[in-house]
Amino acid sequence: MAWSHGYQDGNKLPLDLLSTTVGSMARGLSVPLTVDIEGGYSDDPEQVGKVINAVIAAGAVRINIEDGTGSPELLVRKIDVARKVADLASIKLFINVRTDVYLKNLFPAEQRLEELLKRAALYAGAGADGLFAAGVVEASDIGSICLESTLPVNLLSRDGLPSTDELKRLGVRRLSAGSSIAEFLQGAMGTLVRSFLDRGQLDTHVLKAHTYGEVNTLMATKTE
Repeated sequence: MAWSHGYQDGNKLPLDLLSTTVGSMARGLSVPLTVDIEGGYSDDPEQVGKVINAVIAAGAVRINIEDGTGSPELLVRKIDVARKVADLASIKLFINVRTDVYLKNLFPAEQRLEELLKRAALYAGAGADGLFAAGVVEASDIGSICLESTLPVNLLSRDGLPSTDELKRLGVRRLSAGSSIAEFLQGAMGTLVRSFLDRGQLDTHVLKAHTYGEVNTLMATKTE
């Protein structure tokens, strides 16, 4: 969502744009709307509560919220705030928590599974409804997470991930594309524009995706 408004990913999208966009989407949908609020756009739980209240008011009934490189205890406080805000609004909010233990290599490889399971239990106890284990690709780890976590498991589509049939067998309940589709679209647009500027033609035979870093760099302001 941030990229579509010309902002970098990483808690930089202004709240008014976030809520307005969510409202526009909710008006045209007949299915429940999930909004990725990244880390809640703040480390201040009170401010996180304002963000959650805004997206609920705009029509969201599910959120993704992540721990990133922050402490798991901080995300616990954010989960608590999210639940309280939703209860006040009489909304049964589905809170899908993303842990970045694997995605951001927060621990040595041999410690990641244990740490992820610790966080999963902590977040479940705080009131989370789903676990987004972003970055996990090994079938053995996926199976352990699905078996040992009390939360339904969501994975991020990545190279090396087992087939969807195998993921179902292992117990995975949800698969997310993440930023991959947006990365391809941004890369394809850039390639088409370059071919038109260079040759006056739209060459569709060499379309390729940008990387996450390339797209995020494109969205940087001139002062960054």
